[in-house]
Amino acid sequence: MTDQRMARLRRIVFNQRAIPFTVLLLAGCLTTMTGGVVSPVFPEMVESLDLNPRWAGMFLSMHALTSALMTPVMGLVADRIGKMKVMLPSLVLYSLFGISTTFLTSFPLLLTSRALLGAASGGIAAATIGLLSNMYEGESRSRVLGYATSAMTTSAILFPLFGGWVGNNDWRYAFYLYGAGIVLAAIAYPVFRGVRSKASGVLPTGQGAELRVVLKQPQIWLIYSLIGAAATVVYAIVIYAPLYLKDAIGATPDFNGFVLAVRAVGAAIVAAIGATWFARQLGINRAIALGFMLMGTTLLTIPFLTQVPLIVLAAILFGIGFGTITPNLYNLLAGHTPSNLRASVLGLGTGFNSLGQFISPLLLGPVWKFAGLPMVFVAATGVAAIASFLSLAQTSKTEL
Repeated sequence: MTDQRMARLRRIVFNQRAIPFTVLLLAGCLTTMTGGVVSPVFPEMVESLDLNPRWAGMFLSMHALTSALMTPVMGLVADRIGKMKVMLPSLVLYSLFGISTTFLTSFPLLLTSRALLGAASGGIAAATIGLLSNMYEGESRSRVLGYATSAMTTSAILFPLFGGWVGNNDWRYAFYLYGAGIVLAAIAYPVFRGVRSKASGVLPTGQGAELRVVLKQPQIWLIYSLIGAAATVVYAIVIYAPLYLKDAIGATPDFNGFVLAVRAVGAAIVAAIGATWFARQLGINRAIALGFMLMGTTLLTIPFLTQVPLIVLAAILFGIGFGTITPNLYNLLAGHTPSNLRASVLGLGTGFNSLGQFISPLLLGPVWKFAGLPMVFVAATGVAAIASFLSLAQTSKTEL
């Protein structure tokens, strides 16, 4: 068969899979929506329900912990009983747990609903990744996973805008966006009905021992710590910047959504085209340190910002810092890992990202309660400064 016929055949196969691929893409984007639509309306929610400042931020981070814990568990379940048997119930439960928040006023119940939402999100993530991996092979798999990453990055920009816009009149309205899970389940059922997927199995014999050797490297745990620190600092913005902007300038949910979206735009652009350039010019560890410095500097300026253009500029610069850090940290992690173990090691890195999100309000909530919102950003700056120092200290040891 000629190359031209092969290319035509690949196009036909891809077109036949276009609808299932689009459904899976949308399902993957829901995992990004879990926290994205809520942050812009969080100040109104805190005020309406009179939430304790020390613990309120947990509402925005609880899902990260349960999602991180349940994604690998639901991956194993999906391999045993079938990925669609995990994805469809997870989509429905995602909607039910997400919308249930509008009817709850007790903080323990609110946290429980968010924990269950995160667990459902983990089921969606595990099933969609598994289905995509089974649908495509080789270069096609790499290409569609790239599309999925791009779509999720775009959704991270759009969902704060949607949440802020929908919740502008009443913060509860933003939670009805979680109803998209039920709609998507209704679409996915006929699309994937009858689809069977083979189990992916476990690590081949010997790889478990090799993985343990890799995980004994101090550099690996330093990188994991830096991934967690970056997530902690980012969630200082996600949780506390809307609260500060409401207090300082009377910001509405739609404006808060815009600021969070701008931050994501800066991160996405730099992650795509700037992170590699910084690493090439400065060295990978110095680039990471620069990213933390930039995030810390912009955090430190937040308590002094009341002009909208300066607020937007700070959000962009913060996003540039984060966009510089993340790809380089994962690149550094991959550089210390054999190719046959990179999926496992990088997957653990994603878990540390979720852990950092969860830790952020535990660390910064008491600061808000006892020292006020401005000191929250000072404390987060301290975390960024320590991470920057640790990255610079490793320059001579781990530079690739």
